[in-house]
Amino acid sequence: MDDFEKEDMEEFDDEPVVVMTDEEGNEYYYREDMVIPIGEKRYAILVPIDIEEDCDCGDEACDCGCEDEIDVYIARVDTDENGEEIYVDPTDEEFEQVRQAYEELMDEEEEA
Repeated sequence: MDDFEKEDMEEFDDEPVVVMTDEEGNEYYYREDMVIPIGEKRYAILVPIDIEEDCDCGDEACDCGCEDEIDVYIARVDTDENGEEIYVDPTDEEFEQVRQAYEELMDEEEEA
């Protein structure tokens, strides 16, 4: 990460920043929106951090994409041999359980 990106990430100091790297070495930055416990396991809902395109315009006619729905990433939170938390892909069954729990939570929030 270069100095510019490090400075931009300072606003997220109070939240853990998760860095995911794809097969081509591209890094993507996420913040943990919430953790959903299911049984003995925990699943993180990760929301992308788009440092470049923060928009606080509040203009309904704006075409910057600030009002678009955000895709979230679901990851199982495991612990590696060093005791560090790691994020891994859930199984298809786990994914469905977490997706359902997340949607129920979002529905409850909308009703409140």
